[in-house]
Amino acid sequence: MYQAKIDDLFAMAGLWETWKSPDGEPVHSCTVITTKPNELVKDIYDRMLVILNSEDEPAWIDKSITDTDLLNDLLKPLDENLMEAYEVSGLVNSNSIDLIQKIN
Repeated sequence: MYQAKIDDLFAMAGLWETWKSPDGEPVHSCTVITTKPNELVKDIYDRMLVILNSEDEPAWIDKSITDTDLLNDLLKPLDENLMEAYEVSGLVNSNSIDLIQKIN
């Protein structure tokens, strides 16, 4: 099983597409996918980002995989034991580094 350190980088499941607007201009769009919250997140919010285990990342980005059951199985909450929750600054929607620093 994947064992991440709290400070490891991680990948989120998302989708992207390029399509044409009514005036014919290309529009690049993307979204991140959410799922039900795990035990750690459920008291904070009613959903969470789909954070992929590192061994699942290749399957998620492989365009040749069309097995929807396999792909849907990847859209599950990350094991809460691989995460940490802590209080951060109230500077939400700012670009402050304080947003990721623990409040002691």
